[in-house]
Amino acid sequence: MKLDRIDLKILKHIQTNAKTTNQDLAALVALSPSSCLQRVRRLEAEGIITGYYATLNLAKVSRHIMCIATVSMKNHSAKDFRKFESAVESIPEIVECYTVSGEFDFFLRIVCPNMARYLEINEMLVGSVNYSLKINTHVVMNENKVFKGIDLSKLSSDD
Repeated sequence: MKLDRIDLKILKHIQTNAKTTNQDLAALVALSPSSCLQRVRRLEAEGIITGYYATLNLAKVSRHIMCIATVSMKNHSAKDFRKFESAVESIPEIVECYTVSGEFDFFLRIVCPNMARYLEINEMLVGSVNYSLKINTHVVMNENKVFKGIDLSKLSSDD
């Protein structure tokens, strides 16, 4: 699907504030409310908008630790990758998982109540592929720049 400048404006505003009413969004992108709603629904139907989420200040919700873990598989069989990915899916504290290139195979972001729970998660992951992986963990000390959406004007699909 080719996106025009109005679609990109809609996406920009929805990323910054998904609670924006259709009326306000239409005014921001200079469309009628019905045209704006049609575009948003099309963007959803095409899978470009995949959901709406609230950003939480976890420090105000509960005590927790956040860890960034890199995982290296000793065996690169598709079966072991699937086992590991299945284990990751089953653990709600693993909030992000990426398969990556380079020195390690996966990059995880884990948010849990304490180090004891992290160690349980670590054991579950290691056990999922019969101890044939290496996990390097980094405890997050401070969040210096958190994800707040992507500046779509900096991306170009024409290159």
